[in-house]
Amino acid sequence: TGVMPFVALLLLQRRPVAGRALLVTGSGCPSHGLCRSNVQEQTRRQVAVLNATAQELFSLYLKCQGEPFSSESDKLCNPAGIFFPAFRVNRTSERKEVMVAMYKLFAFLNASLGNITRDQEELNPMAKELLERLHNTTKTTRGLISNLTCLLCKNYNIFQVDVRYGDSSKGKSAFKKKQQGCQVLRKYVQVIGQAARVLLPHLSPS
Repeated sequence: TGVMPFVALLLLQRRPVAGRALLVTGSGCPSHGLCRSNVQEQTRRQVAVLNATAQELFSLYLKCQGEPFSSESDKLCNPAGIFFPAFRVNRTSERKEVMVAMYKLFAFLNASLGNITRDQEELNPMAKELLERLHNTTKTTRGLISNLTCLLCKNYNIFQVDVRYGDSSKGKSAFKKKQQGCQVLRKYVQVIGQAARVLLPHLSPS
């Protein structure tokens, strides 16, 4: 059915994968029936929502981790040592290149949010506001991935993008789990603004 490729891609996101860009084109794309008529506008809204809420999510995350994260976030949350998808496109890049880069970014983010949410449910089960924000961000990200999947298929006949994911935090200490989460979210805050600036002009009504 039309939704199978998206389901398969979501299943891939359950484990860390090291890979390179793999663009598969051909007859494997489903019918365009899985695209909503307002898919571009919906995608614009989803990116705008993620951009508008990223800093609040990061700040709330820090608050819920307690010390030393609250007072030493610049040092502890420095994302220099973690993998995060390279984002080298800009507003003059080709639309196809931008869409592929966006898919890699948000597929990585979706998997990372799953990691962070699982850890916070274990470490901070009473942090209801944080957990709700993590779940809402994940829901928006999954909807965005669905729309990007549709746009890549419909416009470029691309139905598979190989994505590299970050390390799982399973088996790590509580401190390392907290640190990995804050590193990912700090980098997310830095990148989402750039992503919004680059993507939104490509989704403007024609």
